[in-house]
Amino acid sequence: MVKGGVRVSIVLVTGGARSGKSSFAEEYIKERYEKVAYIATAIAFDEGMVDRIKKHQDSRPKDWTTYEQYKNLHMLISEINESNEVALLDCVTIMVTNLMFEKNVDWDNVSREEIDSIEDMVKNEFLLLLQRAKEMNLNLVLVTNELGMGIVPENRLSRIFRDMAGRVNQLISKMADEVYFVVSGIPMKIK
Repeated sequence: MVKGGVRVSIVLVTGGARSGKSSFAEEYIKERYEKVAYIATAIAFDEGMVDRIKKHQDSRPKDWTTYEQYKNLHMLISEINESNEVALLDCVTIMVTNLMFEKNVDWDNVSREEIDSIEDMVKNEFLLLLQRAKEMNLNLVLVTNELGMGIVPENRLSRIFRDMAGRVNQLISKMADEVYFVVSGIPMKIK
């Protein structure tokens, strides 16, 4: 679809921790759009996260509209679309974490059925967001972490999270028009 002469698209940017994926996503947007909404999914739960959030806030232009929310994002799309050309969601994996921990679960003893139910809920949040963005012709750039390229995590919660985040990334990449993998600050277009 075309919006204001520019093709409307969904873009996924993935990479490891501190790979430069957020910086790449921000530059990608700055080169293409003027009116930007930034969807921040992080919760400042400790000193490290407070510092990380502050660095992200300082790095982005002051004229970008910021939304601090990690669920029911599909409900924001109409508002965002009224005055923005694109929305940048940073970060998918933090959003997955927040949604997982909304559930009061003993992760060491949780049943496979309950894990599947939680994963369905998490995936549905993203599916609704992506569908609504497409319906509203809103460009959407999502930043995520590429997990599972190393050893299998020792504890069950880490394995559950890795698997769930990986499947969410697959869902988004299937619906995305472009996918970039960032390694050591170098972006590679893989779709």
